Order: sequence, then C-alpha cells, then structure tokens
Amino acid sequence: QVQLVESGGGLVQAGGSLRLSCAGSGRTFSAYAMAWFRQAPGEEREFTATISSGGYTTYYADSVKGRFTISRDNAKNTVYLQMNSLKPEDTAVYYCAAKPYGTSVRRDDYRYWGQGTQVTVSE
Repeated sequence: QVQLVESGGGLVQAGGSLRLSCAGSGRTFSAYAMAWFRQAPGEEREFTATISSGGYTTYYADSVKGRFTISRDNAKNTVYLQMNSLKPEDTAVYYCAAKPYGTSVRRDDYRYWGQGTQVTVSE
C-alpha cells in the first residue's frame, strides 16, 4: 500500500510558477507509475501528467504540455510537478496518484490517491 501527501499549492499570479510535491510512503514507491490529476470546481477530475516508475517516460495533457514538467526522486519517495507560465484556467485542486506497472492517462487505473492541494491562479 502507498500513502500519498501533496504539498506546494497556493495562490499565484498569471505567468507565475509553482512546484508541487507528492511524498509517498512505503518501500515499493519506485515500483509505481505516478501521475498528477486536477479538478476544477464543477468539473471532472482530469489527467495532467504521468511518469513511469523509473522516471524515463513522461506524458502530458495537451493543455499543459510545454509548461508543466513531472519528475520523481525515488530515493526520496517523491514526485514533483513544476508548473510554469500558469494561467487562470490552471486553477484546480491537484491530486497525485499511484498505480503499479505502467503509466496511464485513465483516472480509474490509479489505485492510490493523495488528499489534494489547491492551486489558484489570479488574473
């Protein structure tokens, strides 16, 4: 089992940057593919970015490609989401998630979830 705790959210002006962190528990963290999803008010939770267990493969939603970067440090059991050039439409609660084996963009494929961290981007 993996427990996930996100941090790093906050309020930022449009064009600014934030880095989210997701700390995982358990000795098998490095065996899990990780992802970030986000959920805006009144919207469904949507895929944002994913990274393979070894960190060699990444994939992004078109809406964040070129602005966000997902990375991981398995020695620290942590996955990151560097968010640059933020826009008001990036405002959402951001969740990290873990699944065994390969990456996926499907929300239902992820077994473990964090509690979320709020990101608010002002005009």
